[in-house]
Amino acid sequence: MTSRGPYRRHSLPMKLELCQDIRAGVIGRRDAQRVHRISANLIQLWLTQFDRGELTSEEAEASVIAEYEAKIAALERKVGQLTMELDLVKKTPRPPSVTGSERSLIVTGPGAAPSGKGAKP
Repeated sequence: MTSRGPYRRHSLPMKLELCQDIRAGVIGRRDAQRVHRISANLIQLWLTQFDRGELTSEEAEASVIAEYEAKIAALERKVGQLTMELDLVKKTPRPPSVTGSERSLIVTGPGAAPSGKGAKP
């Protein structure tokens, strides 16, 4: 026996389209079960909601709009975060630029001590 896996969530437009297709006779319930891998009980629940008017295109549009608004809010937060980071980078002092005649070193410090006359390299 195989495991069923995690629960799936179906969008309201998908539910609405499936119910309309079943009620119009485009697809049968068993075909819908097989094609979409949905239980008969779930399809019956959706059809009951559809018949009561609980699944409407207005609700589908409202859910899509809510998803878009959530994405917009997340993007606005990201833009705000990046703007703050950019302002911080602009305010940080930069190290002095190195001219062409000077050597650029990663590690800075005092120069090497001169060796005595008797030292061999």
